[in-house]
Amino acid sequence: MVAENAYILAGMTVLFLTLGYLGVPVAFALMAGVMVGTAFTPISYQSMIGQLFNGIDSEALMAIPFFLLVGELMTSANVIIRIAELSQAMVGHIRGGLAQVTTVFSIFFSGMSGSSSADVAVLSRTMALPMANEGYSPAFVASLIAAASTIAALVPPSIMAVVYGAIGNVSIAGLFLGGIVPGLMIGVGLMIYCYFFGPAGFRRPRASLAQFGRAAKSASLPLMIPFILLGGILSGWFTPTEAGVIAIVYILVVVIPILRPSHLKHVPRDFIHAGLIFSLPLITIAAASAFGWILAYLRGPIVVAGWIGDVAGTDPTMIMFLLVLVFTIVGDFIEPIPAIIIFMPVVNQLTESGNINPVHMGVVLIVTLAFGLITPPYGLALLMASKFVGVRFATALKASVPIYVIFFATIAFTIFFPGIILFLPKMLFPESVGCFKAATGYICP
Repeated sequence: MVAENAYILAGMTVLFLTLGYLGVPVAFALMAGVMVGTAFTPISYQSMIGQLFNGIDSEALMAIPFFLLVGELMTSANVIIRIAELSQAMVGHIRGGLAQVTTVFSIFFSGMSGSSSADVAVLSRTMALPMANEGYSPAFVASLIAAASTIAALVPPSIMAVVYGAIGNVSIAGLFLGGIVPGLMIGVGLMIYCYFFGPAGFRRPRASLAQFGRAAKSASLPLMIPFILLGGILSGWFTPTEAGVIAIVYILVVVIPILRPSHLKHVPRDFIHAGLIFSLPLITIAAASAFGWILAYLRGPIVVAGWIGDVAGTDPTMIMFLLVLVFTIVGDFIEPIPAIIIFMPVVNQLTESGNINPVHMGVVLIVTLAFGLITPPYGLALLMASKFVGVRFATALKASVPIYVIFFATIAFTIFFPGIILFLPKMLFPESVGCFKAATGYICP
């Protein structure tokens, strides 16, 4: 029986990877593996179709379309140009000026979109041409935009954190707060890299205090969105889904009417576009859920967890390093969201056996999957950036290799210093990391 299950698992995996390399969309490649695997088990196809719907029947996942709509409204209304101008006033005078601006701009916009794909599109549309005009090589521009866009997967309102929390029953607020430190580390690391190793670019005069003040005032309304999202969630006033709704109302009632009233007639188009964008991860989530369910039925997660357990025992650091290795390899071939869903049973079992805080484990794996967005052969963010900038993927990949050091250092830091990663969750939302209230305050494990 065990050998038979192993053959079925191998067949499903080979079929999925083969179809993926042939260019079949990930969702349909996963479904093909599910259908073939089901044919060799007592499970009915009706049950698997039901599992497709069960995979997306989660209230927490409803936050995703609202976060996508926030980014779509801000981009379509071209309000984000004010944030780019603020970034210019802050760091435009530093060596590698526009490269520095791109990184800071990405940090700001990541706090609104939660989507790396949206970040790539916005950064490419806004910064690629000005950087090209200043002599930055297309390969450098593509690699920087792709790497900077991964910050959206880490800082709130990260869609990846929403999926991880919903599937793994982990506090989404805790993942939001835990991702802030590694997200800022990636941003600061990119700025340091651009300063010492990137092109010098044009040197601009430092913005005066008055110029900075005008830029900050101009961007103040859009910059309220991250505070609305995170502040509302942490205060307990509303859930992540409700936070997305409130942010959209704020944009429609305050931001667009004041800053770009002519765009109001285009709002229905933005709703339709956001819905179409949401359909892509939604069908992938459904397919990955069914794939993960049949893997669990065939005891695949138990086997993988057993292999890792045999090597690492109950050492939490070793367990996380091995999971990072697994997810780095997996992230090279499939998107982060299906990877999370498929391997969540393995992660939960190893988190429990190693007595690891679930939020800490989640942040480590989310950083690892964000790194997978710029690694070959899949590297979705790098593929998108290469296409938008107009450079070959292999050329952009070569320019990205030095940036990998920043991600390696961030992943290692996230593993070895859980106290720093969990500091914000413990301070602002202690229940998210397992703390419980006592007469003298919160007691944390």
